[in-house]
Amino acid sequence: MKPNPTKAVVFDLGKVLLDFDYGLLARRVAPRCRLTAEEFRREVDQSPLLHRYETGLIDDQGFLDAVIGRSGFEGDRDELGRLFGDIFTPIPEMVDLHGRLVALGIPTYVFSNTNAFAIRHIRESYPFYSGFTGEILSFEVRSMKPDAGIYVALENLSGLRGPDLLYIDDRPENVEAGTARGWQAWLHSDPSVTVPRVLDLFR
Repeated sequence: MKPNPTKAVVFDLGKVLLDFDYGLLARRVAPRCRLTAEEFRREVDQSPLLHRYETGLIDDQGFLDAVIGRSGFEGDRDELGRLFGDIFTPIPEMVDLHGRLVALGIPTYVFSNTNAFAIRHIRESYPFYSGFTGEILSFEVRSMKPDAGIYVALENLSGLRGPDLLYIDDRPENVEAGTARGWQAWLHSDPSVTVPRVLDLFR
């Protein structure tokens, strides 16, 4: 058996450690909008507006201004920001995997296309998040997966390259970009497959 080269494990956040649903946000705010819940969801879920926000091209207030202008939301601006972040549900098996890696002394990193509202909520609501060695967040580095810049940022932060990094993500294009840099990049879909596969590396 070849020696395991892994020196750190890199986790995508959404759909890997935390599930998320913009439909939840849309259903909460639709009664105070001129849009239906489905129309509101389309305005924010993987939209050009969200892409601009998650690459740091607009700030929190600019994003809220745009959402309110498009939707006619009549509620409190701060409330909308809180609701925008509160769309997550933990994936217990993957959160437990992260904890087991931390207990083994293995460095772990968050590597996420995300935004400030989401990260504020996650830091406040999920204690496991504080256990990461470091984080690379798209809105802070102004680059989104699968663009090369965000991968370079993770390499620079960790000081690691190529197969030293084990990277877990649910989106094929992001995994492919990691593989192209020589990372061990695994496509995640089911914790029952991912968890034992990761733990087998460290037995």
